[in-house]
Amino acid sequence: MAESYAYGTEEQLQERLATNLARVRSRIAEAAARVGRRPEEITLVAVSKTFPVEFVKMAYNLGVTDFGENRVQEALPKIAAFHPSTLRWHMIGRLQSNKAKKVVEAFDWVESIESWHSAQALNRHAGALGRRIPVLLEVNVAGESSKGGVSPEELPEFARQVAALPQLEIQGLMTVAPLVSDAEEVRPVFRTLRQLRERLRTLLPHCPWQHLSMGMTDDYWVAIEEGATIVRIGRAIFGERPR
Repeated sequence: MAESYAYGTEEQLQERLATNLARVRSRIAEAAARVGRRPEEITLVAVSKTFPVEFVKMAYNLGVTDFGENRVQEALPKIAAFHPSTLRWHMIGRLQSNKAKKVVEAFDWVESIESWHSAQALNRHAGALGRRIPVLLEVNVAGESSKGGVSPEELPEFARQVAALPQLEIQGLMTVAPLVSDAEEVRPVFRTLRQLRERLRTLLPHCPWQHLSMGMTDDYWVAIEEGATIVRIGRAIFGERPR
């Protein structure tokens, strides 16, 4: 007998997730094709915040290998319960220095480096554990006061500082675009992040600068057209978040 959850039976959930993932993957492939890219170039990070670990397991069994969480305390029990070697947990929320040790112990990637103090704390704890962590620098391209990230003007110096920390490996940049009714409105935000990355490749050529993490449920196809290598998608996969 199928196990029952508040969101439906296990069988119903699996069917819904499979349908949603197929739709998202199809749209990723279509966006990539429009600009001559391969869908394999884009990593899908399923944002599982507020959903139980059972949802993560179902999505993993459907081929998702990367999951994003933005609250450390909520994420830790999920990661402890389910962390096969082929699954990568991404920290995508604001990182507090006092949570750095737990983040280093649990997460595989940190996408939200925006503070020198938290970067130093991550580096220190990673060194104690003998880890080198892939990180992305978060940029507040649109200058929204409600969003985290360094400003584009601060980015070059901030990148130089973080690049000097031996336990952090800068892989690229991340941004959260403004919430708009028409995804085309945020195309300039994604384009600007790509341009910032190209500038940093010249300034700090020893860093990989491989990734651009940008685009979520309402705008990921535009982000892919502008060069996203990582898209962070929650609602389009898991459905509306529980209240």
